[in-house]
Amino acid sequence: MNPISLASGVVPEFGPVETIRAAQFGGFDAVGLWVDPETWTDSTTREARTALADTGLPLLDVEVIWIQPGSDMALHKKVIDVGAELGAQNVLCVSSEPDMDKTAARLRELCVHAEGTGLRVALEFGIFTGVKNLTMALGVLDQVAHPLRALLIDPIHVDRSQSSIADIARIPRELLPYAQFCDAPAKRPDPANFPAIIEDAIDLREQCGEGALALVDIYKGLPPGIPLSIELRSKALRDGFPDPGERAKAVAEATRRWLAANA
Repeated sequence: MNPISLASGVVPEFGPVETIRAAQFGGFDAVGLWVDPETWTDSTTREARTALADTGLPLLDVEVIWIQPGSDMALHKKVIDVGAELGAQNVLCVSSEPDMDKTAARLRELCVHAEGTGLRVALEFGIFTGVKNLTMALGVLDQVAHPLRALLIDPIHVDRSQSSIADIARIPRELLPYAQFCDAPAKRPDPANFPAIIEDAIDLREQCGEGALALVDIYKGLPPGIPLSIELRSKALRDGFPDPGERAKAVAEATRRWLAANA
């Protein structure tokens, strides 16, 4: 069965140590952390490192590097540096830069910075970003042409961007070190309504098997055994499980039931 990791977005109101503890309590195989380079300190790194050591959980990813016009690359590189100090395997990147050549150049710069750290630089596409679909993302990564570049698949963004599910199985396997996973309602937000797109992404996701996404087809297109970051941002879950550990446990149990039924 695929190893599963608690994405930081499941418990967004909690800090890194609480996120790590929640992942352990919930029975996850790994954890992901949100790193805000403007507020993250050396003390935060020490506390997170201690919590990771205490739980024995690997750090699947850190997020998010959000490339924008006029981005401060030093801040972006700090996210990589923090991830490297904590032993992260991947760093998640998105881009609101409308110029794909500039996006590719900045991603390549981040890949060069990540050399020797053990981190892969994973680009996530979505209709809320400048890289709106799978085809655009693959085009950017072709331009990057660096061995540390990677692609991050998230079922909700595959669906909302109406990207080809069949194309997932044709993605070079070396570009997919991990994937995100969740379910979601059938209704797609209006692509012109940015607030609705964001609400859909951060409040309306559903447990695997409880939504209407073509989740089995997407899953079957991914490499067998690929680690899955369970990116289940949900207001219903936050309201129903105010305790981060109990929330993580509910997500882990539902995900493992779905995986067991569809492996």
